Amino acid sequence: MDLDMSQFTAIFVEEAQEHLAAMEAQLLAIQIGSVSKTELNEIFRAAHSIKGGSATFGLGDVTGVAHELESLLDRLRNGELALTREMVDALLKARDVIVQMIAAFEGKGSVDADEVTGVCAALRRLAGASLPQPAAEPPPRQTTPTPASAPRPASTRHAAPAASATAASAAVGEPANPPLPPGEGVAFGFFDGAPASPSPQAPARSTSPSFESSSIRVSVEKVDQIINLVGELVITQAMLVQTAASGNVRLHERLSLSLAQLDRNTRDLQEAAMSIRMLPISTVFNRFPRVVRDLAARLGKQVELRLAGETTELDKGLIEKISDPLTHLVRNSLDHGIETPAERVARGKNAMGLVTLSASHQGGNIVIEVGDDGRGLDRERILAKARERGLAVPDNPHDEEVWALIFEPGFSTAAEVTDVSGRGVGMDVVRSNIVALGGRVEIHSEAGVGTRMTVRLPLTLAILDGLSVSCGEEVFILPLNSIVESLRPSPEAVKTVTGRGRVVPIRGEYLPVVSLAEMMGIEARVSAESDGILVVVETGQRRLALFVDALLGQHQVVIKSLERNFRKVSGVSGATIMGDGRVALILDAAGLARMAAPRAPEPTINKA
Repeated sequence: MDLDMSQFTAIFVEEAQEHLAAMEAQLLAIQIGSVSKTELNEIFRAAHSIKGGSATFGLGDVTGVAHELESLLDRLRNGELALTREMVDALLKARDVIVQMIAAFEGKGSVDADEVTGVCAALRRLAGASLPQPAAEPPPRQTTPTPASAPRPASTRHAAPAASATAASAAVGEPANPPLPPGEGVAFGFFDGAPASPSPQAPARSTSPSFESSSIRVSVEKVDQIINLVGELVITQAMLVQTAASGNVRLHERLSLSLAQLDRNTRDLQEAAMSIRMLPISTVFNRFPRVVRDLAARLGKQVELRLAGETTELDKGLIEKISDPLTHLVRNSLDHGIETPAERVARGKNAMGLVTLSASHQGGNIVIEVGDDGRGLDRERILAKARERGLAVPDNPHDEEVWALIFEPGFSTAAEVTDVSGRGVGMDVVRSNIVALGGRVEIHSEAGVGTRMTVRLPLTLAILDGLSVSCGEEVFILPLNSIVESLRPSPEAVKTVTGRGRVVPIRGEYLPVVSLAEMMGIEARVSAESDGILVVVETGQRRLALFVDALLGQHQVVIKSLERNFRKVSGVSGATIMGDGRVALILDAAGLARMAAPRAPEPTINKA
């Protein structure tokens, strides 16, 4: 009976992606003049693992490219050839082609046959034309080994014993029949036990299954921690059951103690479970050395990238969504921030520019900074462009107000449109995506010194720290990271501006007063601001004073999707279930600001 390999494809794809990421990182870190045999061996092992795994799954095209990689790397590590920049470029290009092939195997695109043929030809040329080429035979159909000869799994992975890409290749060894080199009859798809059609123009199958893994790798220590906590929870539950059934006169006291212990264990279990969703931000940061290298070469600039805080952890959902905004910021630093080598030398700087990318935890947030030592933002040019586009600009704007203009849709100060920048969509996308994640972007720039972009995000999208407020008969949750302060104003503090609404002076500026009851269409218990509470919330560069009846307390709440269970509601980002079983809506500070904009004055009307 044939072995069903479909159950192992997700593991193969995941491991191949890890090997490819490691190969790219090692190639980018290599110093041309002082490469060590150890470094070359590590790259060779990654290529060999990919070759073995792809052969196991019948991916002859991937095996062929990996074979050419091995041939060049083997001559390099044996000292037969000296490493050159052209070789590093060819190895990186081959790595990119394999990435495309594996994506096509998952049903996520197609591969250009000419590109694969060109990569293999370049690798052969660099390795030397005298190298023997593999025989043109397709890989054999894989069969199940007999019980007597079946290898024992070398690891204790639960998903697939002895069936990951590396384990499978170790079990079957090198393929008996080497694969076809791309361009010589190999189809760019995967084999179903027999060679596919050699037509390179064949369209990708629309019915290709997706083998994307939905799992997260976690350490054994974290799993053990959860098992121990669950055990403690079961013990505590048994204690409660026994205490409740005993009928002892001290029932109330003992039950209270047991409930307190249950509460502690439940909280610890919740934190441990959430930690499984936390991944190091290095999974995002690791792509940027290649981005910086390639873009700097295209722009004719010399740039060094420094990473810090790669082990900082954040929620897996955030990691998947923060990648594009960070890519925009890094590309902007290279294109707009870092000067050309000649310009830097003329200004007395080092010819090589510096871009820094760092992450850290601050309170309940993760802070990501993208900085450069380039020319900085041009304040006057930004103001001139804003006036040219008819944007509202204050007479004597602060730097923060000027920098905020670059987030306006379509805003760009680029002299010409290129494939890197100039269309004015990058920074607008950055702000929109980050605000949608419950975060904000801050800019600090100094002319001739550089620019620092700071992104602040909540650690997780599943749980947030919030402040519960009452408004009429309803309870709402305001995220703590959007709250600046709360206060009860005096009756004479609140003013009315004709045609603009109510405002209140707070710390030197007039903020618009917005009634939550009016926005949500409910009846408040109090009508005068002096009888209720003003909660100052901040979103981006805008602040407003939200008028509520009362503050109830601080909570850590589990976010439930409102759109999935009901529909999208303006000014609301989700819902949660309170301890008494009531449903409370979680407010979206940015959405409230947008709703209030037509009826409220600008955030700064006049200095007090």
